[in-house]
Amino acid sequence: MTLLERYAGVAGHDVMEHLRQLAGLLEGASVVHVNATPEGGGVAEILTPLIPLSRELGLDATWEVLEGSPEFFACTKRIHNAVQGQRTVPDAAALELYDEVNARNVRRLTPMLEEADFVFIHDPQPAAFLRHLPQRRGRWIWRCHIDASHPEPRVWRFLREMVAPYDASIFSLPAFVRPLPHPSYVIPPAIDPLSEKNQDPDAAAVKATCARFGLDPERPLIVQISRFDRFKDPVGVIVAYRLAVRFVPGLQLVLAGGGAADDPEGAEVLAEVRAEAGDDPDIHVLELPSRDDLTVNALQRAADIVVQKSLREGFGLTVTEGMWKGRPVIGGDTGGIRLQVVNHHTGFLVSSPEGAALRIRYLLYNQQARLRMGATAREFARESFLLTRQLREYLTLMVALRDRAGERIRLG
Repeated sequence: MTLLERYAGVAGHDVMEHLRQLAGLLEGASVVHVNATPEGGGVAEILTPLIPLSRELGLDATWEVLEGSPEFFACTKRIHNAVQGQRTVPDAAALELYDEVNARNVRRLTPMLEEADFVFIHDPQPAAFLRHLPQRRGRWIWRCHIDASHPEPRVWRFLREMVAPYDASIFSLPAFVRPLPHPSYVIPPAIDPLSEKNQDPDAAAVKATCARFGLDPERPLIVQISRFDRFKDPVGVIVAYRLAVRFVPGLQLVLAGGGAADDPEGAEVLAEVRAEAGDDPDIHVLELPSRDDLTVNALQRAADIVVQKSLREGFGLTVTEGMWKGRPVIGGDTGGIRLQVVNHHTGFLVSSPEGAALRIRYLLYNQQARLRMGATAREFARESFLLTRQLREYLTLMVALRDRAGERIRLG
């Protein structure tokens, strides 16, 4: 069975035929994606299946990863946080290093970048690539995966200078779109239904995972899967658990995730979470290795409720993952979570630990509502947030940019 046939079995044959038609308009086009890390975080999770699927559709698709020092990634983490509203501004020396690392990576990849028909630059880390490549043949797209609705003004001015020369930008939500001198598009991210993280495991694998981590399958379980990042508010989840357990005896909490190569704060946040958890035997703080998809899958399926109580969130693929597994999601009332959690239908949006605790209590005492929301959540994920939909929109964008470029040439 081909890869396209496998996706057709999940998304439908009509969806795959539409992808074939769009890809046929771009047959043989070279497409380069550049991001900051090969694993850890949503961007890498999207690109891992996107590249082979694009190739099977006839595109010459490749994925390159930016190379940088710990000092560089400390700077880009501050830029990332500032774009999401934190009042952190890298100093002049850090910004100079940022530019130098981008220039060095461009020199390493120049032949490929100059000749590519389309280049997708993901997030702030490699955003300065284009300023160091004045001679380029193709169309360049800056893909912003984070919540840019209220950026720190000085950092946004710096970043805007980097991305203004691009041919287009992509944001995950309309609220994230920033004024730029080129067209901006809204394309939400998506999950890969064929990945180990999202396929149906057998019941024995789920049971074995629970046993490995000391979880009691007969007692209620809430799970949050995410990087250990303050914007994911893992400490707030522990506070919500402690409020809920007063009314739900035997409640268990799992906070599980790993780090990413471009996130130097992960170890510090993990230590804070473990300190907050203390010696409570029913709070399980798990540091998972990158790409431990089978464990993540089993934990989400063992959960009665999936939680993603983020304070800022560009999208939140873990929300989609929980919905795909038929679980209601209690999510932070922010960013891309609002696009997925339809309040009272696929889960609940909350703005505080107290609100999260109230919804946990409601769902665990109302099994019928919990199961109904879970079923609705899975169907909503299938219709709206699978990889095939995201690729369709990328292909549509590339066709539009190609045709727009051709029109300018004809008019000139």
